[in-house]
Amino acid sequence: MTPKAFHAAALALPGATFDVKWGADRVYSVGGKMFATAGAEDDPDPRYAFKVSDLAYEHLIDQGHARPAPYLARAKWVQLVRTDALPDLDLAAYLKEAHRIVAMGLTKKVRAGAGL
Repeated sequence: MTPKAFHAAALALPGATFDVKWGADRVYSVGGKMFATAGAEDDPDPRYAFKVSDLAYEHLIDQGHARPAPYLARAKWVQLVRTDALPDLDLAAYLKEAHRIVAMGLTKKVRAGAGL
């Protein structure tokens, strides 16, 4: 998935917001909580990372598609080994699931404020 397509897929999710943090990393959040990140826009390998379920965490790492995300692995985040490690439709589905997992952890008030 290209960085432009990743950006569009992440922002297409309900209540998703975008910000640049830590200098140049692109961060996608819902209700103020991150669900995905990508490296700098001009980075040739933007290092896509996102929140996953326990099962998906083990699966993606065991299959060699991802590695534990630096600084976020204990929260069950993975970082893809390459931008093309997964087909675009699969990556879009993982982004949707990351969004859902994070959104479910928000309070009712925050979810309502984010339009969820």
